[in-house]
Amino acid sequence: MPDNMFTDFPDEASNRQAETFERLLTQPGVRIERIISTGQSSPPDFWYCQPQSEWVLVLQGSAGLRLKDETEARVMKAGDFVNIPAFCKHRVEWTDAKETTVWLAVHYGEERTEDEAGKLD
Repeated sequence: MPDNMFTDFPDEASNRQAETFERLLTQPGVRIERIISTGQSSPPDFWYCQPQSEWVLVLQGSAGLRLKDETEARVMKAGDFVNIPAFCKHRVEWTDAKETTVWLAVHYGEERTEDEAGKLD
């Protein structure tokens, strides 16, 4: 596990081979990850859809994040954050190919079923 968010990148990320997800902390109801992107994007027609809410912050670099109900990707740069409710479909349209993008993602709340999420939201 890294001691600094901007160092000790895994080999795959350092060599720009693949986006990497590293768990930094896991506790009941919360998971904190460092995500390192080097020009990757979600596959065509792929949408993330998770049973927990996710708060995500771009620490370095830039990316285009799109929520399913939006027509355009949100351009996110260092300091920008967004809260993604459980089961909100979203995708990464692009990440900066020239600069490493470092994200901090906090997955939180009880994992729910899609039916439970619809009744509570």
